[in-house]
Amino acid sequence: MSFPLLTVTAAVPALGAIATAAVPAAKRGTAKWLALGFSLATLVLAAVVLVRFEPGGAGYQLTESHAWIEDFGVRYELGVDGIAVALIALTAVLIPFIILAGWHDADPLAESDSGSAAGKSSRWRPTQGFFALILMVEAMVILSFEATDVFLFYIFFEAMLIPMYFLIGGFGDRAGAHGEDEASKQRSYAAVKFLLYNLAGGLIMLAAVIGLFAVTADDLGQGTFSLQEIVQARADGDLSMATVTERALFLGFFFAFAVKAPLWPLHTWLPNAMGESTAPVAVLITAVVDKVGTFAMLRFCLQLFPEASKWATPAILVLALVSIVYGALVAIGQRDIKRLIAYASISHFGFIILGIFAMTSQGQGGATLYMVNHGISTAALMLVAGFLISRRGSRLIADYGGVQKVAPILAGTFLIGGLATLSLPGLAPFISEFLVLVGTFSRYPALGVIATFGIVLAALYVLVLYQRTMTGPVKAAVRQMPDLKVRELVVVAPLIALLIFLGVYPKPVADIVNPAVDHTLSVVDERDPKPDVPVRDLEAAK
Repeated sequence: MSFPLLTVTAAVPALGAIATAAVPAAKRGTAKWLALGFSLATLVLAAVVLVRFEPGGAGYQLTESHAWIEDFGVRYELGVDGIAVALIALTAVLIPFIILAGWHDADPLAESDSGSAAGKSSRWRPTQGFFALILMVEAMVILSFEATDVFLFYIFFEAMLIPMYFLIGGFGDRAGAHGEDEASKQRSYAAVKFLLYNLAGGLIMLAAVIGLFAVTADDLGQGTFSLQEIVQARADGDLSMATVTERALFLGFFFAFAVKAPLWPLHTWLPNAMGESTAPVAVLITAVVDKVGTFAMLRFCLQLFPEASKWATPAILVLALVSIVYGALVAIGQRDIKRLIAYASISHFGFIILGIFAMTSQGQGGATLYMVNHGISTAALMLVAGFLISRRGSRLIADYGGVQKVAPILAGTFLIGGLATLSLPGLAPFISEFLVLVGTFSRYPALGVIATFGIVLAALYVLVLYQRTMTGPVKAAVRQMPDLKVRELVVVAPLIALLIFLGVYPKPVADIVNPAVDHTLSVVDERDPKPDVPVRDLEAAK
């Protein structure tokens, strides 16, 4: 029996969450170092998964399969392809930085009168709980990337909502524009909205999951949730779905993933959740948790329902375009730094979904790279923004000005994160966005042209944000603002290094994800469109 590497990789952060939560309340420092240690151990295991994975090997590798609920066809089935490996690595890389960045985010608030809001707050913000919840989210996200049993995936897809709810509502941002009582109400509203939106999507998906089981039971004689079995049965002709049935099941799955992604018009929970969360938790939401939605579109929507995916493609491409343009336009008008970054992420997720449903190797390869690169660039920008906000105590753009003169390193790292967000050539997101646009243009030229406006708008909201916060006269409130400290530099410097490295040399990630993209396209029975101009005509033109 082979070593269950995938199980252990997910189990380590789960055990870390339990161990961290069990630390006595008085030993907050111990809890922090313990959580960081478990996150680093998970990173080491993710690196082992990466090393043992063979990009040109079998579709799913390092597989594990055990009977679980046999009467209902549920199995504990894990396996990774190149896309899953890349996203597991992204998750494992980001969590230690999230923990370091949030080192003091759950410390008790300054003691005041026993009846004050701050005094009450200090009792329901245990440091141990904060870091334990982060590790629990990491475990559930990794298992979501590893699961090849649809029901097993669904369990962790939904279960991660609970720790995220408490991270948003119980450990939200303290830099609100109003008092602690008002900030508490806003945090609660954001947490409930996040939970309700995602639970609604999950309930619809549950109905589709049950429907999928019923279909497989009718055609195969025994119901199954195994992704590999269902895909193989469809390829062999043993499993067929009526057109209406396949489309209904597809919509049930896609709706849940579009909420998680998020895709317009199901996006409205994200600005509230990111705005009211601490910066590290905001990174956890958009750079880690939301990637499960776009990943699941590739793994489950396209492979389980190939014909329905092609049927829905025109409508989804339009929604993706609306997300790109709408997110960018609303970002331009934001007065809140964190909400601006949230709307920018909505625009970026539009690019990812556009690339997935362009149904080309360049589009899907670019979309997968975008998932990785967006995670890194958003983490860099949001965490630096969090360091900035913690110094001034305000999220409002108008409260800043001239920061680059008093904190040049902070301003410089903020600029690099912003330039990565607008996909500057030489930084990691550029190649991702370029491939998405090339892949889209090769099949849908008009949509590709419209999508390019998102790049122009991104330059506008990023550069205006930098100009208003970092340049100009130094405002009185930021005159004494300190520059980045050692801990903060340890967080930001590796992320910037990754942005530059993957911007100059994206081949290592591309080599891992491209075979999985090719496999997905083969399941959907799509091929890259041929050039309109024959090769011989191109040679004659030379």
